[in-house]
Amino acid sequence: MSVRREWIERAVGKGAGGLAVSRQCELAGVGRSWVYAPHDEEVLDELDLELLRLIDAEYTRRPFYGSRRMVISLAQQGHTVNRKRVQRLMRVLGLVGMAPGPATSRPHPEHKIYPYLLRGVEIVRPNQVWSSDITYIRLEHGFAYLVAVVDWYSRRVLSWRLSNTLEAGFCVDCLEDALRLHGRPEVFNTDQGSQFTSDAFTRVLLDAGITISMDGRGRALDNIFVERLWRSVKYEDIYLKGYATLPEALLGLTEYFAFYNGKRPHQGLGNRTPDAVYESAEGGGAWIADRFGSAAGSSPAALRSAGDEPAAEPGQRHDAAIEATSAA
Repeated sequence: MSVRREWIERAVGKGAGGLAVSRQCELAGVGRSWVYAPHDEEVLDELDLELLRLIDAEYTRRPFYGSRRMVISLAQQGHTVNRKRVQRLMRVLGLVGMAPGPATSRPHPEHKIYPYLLRGVEIVRPNQVWSSDITYIRLEHGFAYLVAVVDWYSRRVLSWRLSNTLEAGFCVDCLEDALRLHGRPEVFNTDQGSQFTSDAFTRVLLDAGITISMDGRGRALDNIFVERLWRSVKYEDIYLKGYATLPEALLGLTEYFAFYNGKRPHQGLGNRTPDAVYESAEGGGAWIADRFGSAAGSSPAALRSAGDEPAAEPGQRHDAAIEATSAA
């Protein structure tokens, strides 16, 4: 499949003699949504790069900020820019505010969106739920994107990849690496970004018999464990070191994730490390907030354990989730 896809991508880059991409896919036996037309990378000036750094830092602190509040925040830092420019830069970073609304990003219109399955679910074992997300990494003269796969029970980073584009390929590579090294989860959760809704990504999960869950649109806290990971990565490594180049970031993050998994104590794990909790299957877990008060029996079978209790009140469930996820 990958070889046939490369044939098409090379042909698209050369014009393919006027043959439509959809016809090329049909002849090669490749799904149309597996192939993306080449595009020129957006050219950013020095001011854009500075604004990207400020937006990234502010969003890391306050993920509920949309473009309106971000305009105000930038003005308070001495940069008067219009909302349209801020919206464009937030799209470059793949960012939206947590509150749902008409300005939130939309998935690819041809991609299937799966329901969110984890609300009100107790995480009681390793490899029960994995999740993935993408974040922006600022460099001295540019930027890159970081994707990671995380085990919810232990908070362990199972795999990660860096890329200078937001194409789906590096997310698929990261997923396949996690599956090869750690087996497979019962459920895999992502947001509704086009990288994760693409056939290339979801097909890997479906072929492995993994149940797919996707966050509600604009709900950053549906993927709380990866959001907390990004906060730790940025404040404990990226902002402190100020990587200049992609290779430098690659080396530095390799060291950081080894530390994060194997050396860094996590308050939410009783000050144990993710590696220790993942390997022993003890001391981890969480109870995901269910603000809608759905019954435990409505959880998918793959997520229910023999000891499931009746549903608690929404406020109780929310408090338990906060306690379980209070500090990575």
